[in-house]
Amino acid sequence: MRSPVLPLTWHLTRSSGRRGLQSHLLAAGAAVGAFVLLVMVAATLGSGVRADHTTWRTPAAVSAERATAVQALATTYVRHDVVSVVSLSQLPGRAATPAPPGLSAFPKKGEVYLSPALAELIHQLPASQLADRFPKPASYGTIGAAGLASPDELVAVVGRAPSDPAVSKAAGGGNWFDEGQTERAHIAGFSAPKPKPSIFTGSDQQTAVMGVTLLVAPVVVLAAAAGRLGAARREQRLAALRLAGATPRQILAMTAAESAAVGAAGALTGALAYAALLPALARIPYGIGRWYTGQLWVGLPWLAAVVAAVTALITVSAVSTLRQVATSPLGVAQQADPRRTRMIRLVLFAVVLGYVLISTQGGQLKTQQLIALLALFYGAFWLFGPWVVDRLGRIAGRFARRPATLLAARRLSDDPRGAWRTVSGLVLAGFVAGFFSVIGLDIDGSANHGQVAVVAADSAAARHTATEARTLLREAGVTATVSVPSEDDFDNVLGGNSGLIAHVSGGQDQVDTAVTALTPLGAGQLPFTQDYVSAPDNVIADRVAVVGIATLVMSFLVAAASAGLTAAANVLDRRRVYGLLRLAGTPLRVLNRARVRETVLPLAVLAGGTTAMGVYGAYQLNQLAGVSMNTSGAVQLAVCVVIGALAMFAAIGCSKPLLRRVTTDATQTAD
Repeated sequence: MRSPVLPLTWHLTRSSGRRGLQSHLLAAGAAVGAFVLLVMVAATLGSGVRADHTTWRTPAAVSAERATAVQALATTYVRHDVVSVVSLSQLPGRAATPAPPGLSAFPKKGEVYLSPALAELIHQLPASQLADRFPKPASYGTIGAAGLASPDELVAVVGRAPSDPAVSKAAGGGNWFDEGQTERAHIAGFSAPKPKPSIFTGSDQQTAVMGVTLLVAPVVVLAAAAGRLGAARREQRLAALRLAGATPRQILAMTAAESAAVGAAGALTGALAYAALLPALARIPYGIGRWYTGQLWVGLPWLAAVVAAVTALITVSAVSTLRQVATSPLGVAQQADPRRTRMIRLVLFAVVLGYVLISTQGGQLKTQQLIALLALFYGAFWLFGPWVVDRLGRIAGRFARRPATLLAARRLSDDPRGAWRTVSGLVLAGFVAGFFSVIGLDIDGSANHGQVAVVAADSAAARHTATEARTLLREAGVTATVSVPSEDDFDNVLGGNSGLIAHVSGGQDQVDTAVTALTPLGAGQLPFTQDYVSAPDNVIADRVAVVGIATLVMSFLVAAASAGLTAAANVLDRRRVYGLLRLAGTPLRVLNRARVRETVLPLAVLAGGTTAMGVYGAYQLNQLAGVSMNTSGAVQLAVCVVIGALAMFAAIGCSKPLLRRVTTDATQTAD
């Protein structure tokens, strides 16, 4: 016998009228959730692809007997932007070396291949600032996308003679800040069983995963809120069917079918929006620059998985509201559901919080462990939130002196989970704000800006080279003072190493010109500035800052959307209660004030707690990095909290016209 579930579900959906349509239209939250999830997945997977495209530049060392070529990686800077220089030399009498990624053949002596962005920059800047750092070929070759991680990358591949200083042993560096920027080895190709990632892309995926971890909870909140749209109206309708003889299985099947259809439509809309906006998303810089569009395409399996996950989340959220309908339809019909929370939530939160605090005391946490602890804390706070809201409602109701406060307190204690869903997005976003606002990982080194260093074998060699350096700088038109600091002097770019320093005045253009002029003196190592020394630390700081800003913006946007969505859904679900209150003589402004206070009370308590925990998490990360807190971030933190609260109140305020509409002529409504 054919099941009546689907036909009846379709009939009820069609006959629900304008009010039912309002609830379904609000399920656009599914589209936002799917879009944000896909962008997060794309950034994570794309970061891994970009890292894979840079591993070939770090020499994959083999024994001298197996080697067919010598490869040296050098790093220089122009206008504070990193330029990677890969020098290659074919060893005589050895087998031909395969072409590096992005090139059609292994470069011959004197050939220079440039990335498109570097070729454009070379034509824009005077030769004395950049082009003169490389050999002068008849024409430049072009590095293809296979050898680049970003369209904005500045990369040069130079063919050298085996005797060229640029591929000599001296080109291998030796300082702590050389690692990942200056390396040299014998190679037989450009692949390795365990490739070493570039310092400029190797941490991108890990940092993106941290941002994804912090964003998952607000996105889940948004999708869950979409699944619970019209929950009260749906409960009343299905309770009547249950009393008329429908089985619990049929009730659950009807709700699942309706929610899955609406959720799938919204999720597919979000997926289509993601696909359509890929070119625009690729223009958003991260790390080394913009993306190739293909790097952000997650593929059909991931696309289908995200759509299915959002649809499933919405369906589960909707079905979870029907437990009372299935077990006590008469109680639902009479709206007799106190929805109390249990003390076990507090116990579990205390256990998890204690575990997190103990785990972070040791100080030797890996990034993966820290991310896991952040996710664990998120889950614990999600479980703890409704319990706090319930107790706040009871306390506020006991001491209320105004009608709006009393109404808000009753709503908090009657439906703590619903009130928590309204504020949970911003509460969890407060953790992100606290974490990223006070973190301070960057190494300034501003006192050494304007210094250009050239490494020498010892102090005697440095003094001899200093005379030649003054001549080269004078011929290049650079105003600079050349000195040879003592090896006991660590307060400079050399940091106690042997060499000379040119103190350049006149701005960044003069610094770039000085670097170019002093390039012949490096004996295999390029001259360097503070940008080079600070790069290992500042790369991480830059990625954390970018991910922090992006996470903050997206968290607040998702939180505001979730709050507005939930507030509108609450108005639709409570239309009968609001209508009865209006019939009893309650002014509309009192009802609206009660809605606002229903948000302010839990927000003030819970957002403050998560923000404080975010600050603590940043403190622990700073302890691991050995740097001090970013005290100026306190102002940024205050601004973030204020903006987030205003965005939430604005989103809630958008449903005020809906409140007025559902309470107008309440005696004429069907419910």
